[in-house]
Amino acid sequence: MKFFLFILIALSPFFWSCNSTKAISKVIAPKDSVVVLDSGTAAKDSLELVEKTTINLTSNYIDFTTFSAKIKVEFEDAKGKQPDITATLRMIKDSVIWMSLTATFLNIEVYRIYITKDSVILMNKQDKEVQYRSINYLQEVTQIPFDFKTIQDLLIGNPVFFNTENATFKKLEDFVLIFTTGNDFKNLLTLSSDKNLLLHSKLDDVDALRNRTASISYDDYSNTGDQKFSTKRQIIISEKNKIDIRLNYKQFEFNKQLSVGFSVPKNYKKK
Repeated sequence: MKFFLFILIALSPFFWSCNSTKAISKVIAPKDSVVVLDSGTAAKDSLELVEKTTINLTSNYIDFTTFSAKIKVEFEDAKGKQPDITATLRMIKDSVIWMSLTATFLNIEVYRIYITKDSVILMNKQDKEVQYRSINYLQEVTQIPFDFKTIQDLLIGNPVFFNTENATFKKLEDFVLIFTTGNDFKNLLTLSSDKNLLLHSKLDDVDALRNRTASISYDDYSNTGDQKFSTKRQIIISEKNKIDIRLNYKQFEFNKQLSVGFSVPKNYKKK
């Protein structure tokens, strides 16, 4: 059970949440940013870097009404490689996250999950059981604080954890680095220098006693209309043990009409 919940939360860059996940344009504001460049760089160039990066981050922020995808999930932990999962995902922005998890080898659906801003329904199709919980249940199971908005942004591929007022920018030859420190996490983003596409995120827990880190890589960007979408991602999480998750978005569509109905058979037991 916990494995499948972990897969649910891990189906995107990372899954820790601060108080809120805001649009990039509201979070990385030039007036609140501290720019670090090589000595001797003109102030004009510094301001241009912040402005250009902010504009590109805003333009790359994925906005949508609906999103659907089929995702191949590979998962490896201290016990070794786990069976692959195929996740079918449907989302209506700010409303519903619908997900079906299938054991790829057997082609058998094992879980179906329905998340709203306030609630979670978990349907175990193998044991014919169903759980009705509040959104806080996922926090209790995974010991990771997050909300609906965070899960939504993570699944869609938007940057998260940029809710601090100050950001440090550094321009390299091929990359732009942005560093922030929040109440809970330090975040170092690596962007491509040409279009400021998100390539990597390194998260470190501010609490050194937790020693919790995550390395998230974004690859194989696909252009869908105005959207630039990373179809391959790798998430490496380390605390007491190391977890390696690879996500391959095989199919995906934006802004198509979706069915997110969720019915529970009468013979399912409440757990």
